[in-house]
Amino acid sequence: MKNCLFALVWAMLILLGGCKTLNAPPPAIGMSEQAVIEKSGEPSKRYQDGNDRLLEYSGYWGQQTYMARFGSDGRLKSWEQVLTSPKFATVKLGETTKQQVLLTFGTPAETMVMPFMKYEVWSYRFKENDVWNSLMHIHFDQAGVVRMMYTGPDPQFDDTRRGR
Repeated sequence: MKNCLFALVWAMLILLGGCKTLNAPPPAIGMSEQAVIEKSGEPSKRYQDGNDRLLEYSGYWGQQTYMARFGSDGRLKSWEQVLTSPKFATVKLGETTKQQVLLTFGTPAETMVMPFMKYEVWSYRFKENDVWNSLMHIHFDQAGVVRMMYTGPDPQFDDTRRGR
């Protein structure tokens, strides 16, 4: 019994270790990229945006993604949880591109193609208005421009769809 308890505690510590960015205070503006990585762990993705570098930190249930933006001097300019209703509201239909969406929100939770409409859809899990487990679906035309967006319930959290 002691071995089982020890194994359970050990497994929980390992899992919680992966949640550095969620439990710790955010990195301070002006920190070096290396200092942010030491504090927050390895990012899930890295991007170049002009002279800036971005580090993507995907988090809890895929509903949180933090983007760390570094200037050309290698110092942290911003640290932001980007999967939010206000942030999604910044996307402009007919103007925002796939690349801009990727640099703003990071890697989508799911992607699919709608052959009839010839749209590619990227879906992001998030807490709509910090309350509802939702998916934001962003539809791109063949040129890679946002044409449509809508939210819906996240089936991952819908007990009726999981047969419970």
